[in-house]
Amino acid sequence: MTRGDTETRPSEARLRLLNTAIRIFYAEGIHSVGVDRIIAEAKVTRATFYRHFPSKDDLILAYLREVHQMDRSRFETAINTSAPSPVEPLLAIANSIADGIQSPGFRGCAFLNAAAEYPDDDHPVHREIIDHRQWFLDTLTTLMAQVHEETADPAARHFVMLRDGAMAAGCLFEPTLVADTFLRGIEGLLRINSERQAAESAH
Repeated sequence: MTRGDTETRPSEARLRLLNTAIRIFYAEGIHSVGVDRIIAEAKVTRATFYRHFPSKDDLILAYLREVHQMDRSRFETAINTSAPSPVEPLLAIANSIADGIQSPGFRGCAFLNAAAEYPDDDHPVHREIIDHRQWFLDTLTTLMAQVHEETADPAARHFVMLRDGAMAAGCLFEPTLVADTFLRGIEGLLRINSERQAAESAH
């Protein structure tokens, strides 16, 4: 291992702390989980925790950033492996979301859950949530423009609203039914916008 590797690779203790936070924060909520619980389950010392994360808020931000990267990687994979047509990347993202809703331990959207606990617009955690959601909306808007440019923004916002509803409903109702309903909604949204594009192209 080179010196550069040791400088850039996260320490094992930091990874344990972050992975523990990802698991517990998502399953049980953020405010309800204290630093002592994280330290105990990650099997590190208090000094080690504070060396990597000066405060609980720093750990929460790291948790949200890691979940953001996981979402980003999953959606990029879905887009890159989809068929080459305007609607297929969006269907691939929708299917990825539907798969998540049906996965074991699903407990809704980590960012919406965190937003309920951090409603203050000026709090760093709330701003991190908004940044993630803006990235998601921007991604969808870019893809929707390939389907029908003029309606890309409202169509992308419609997609986000369908997704948010499905993420909430997936915790309350039969996940498979919720995922199927969500996919039908996205297919209908894409069909409407594809038909608009086809009608304009015919003139």
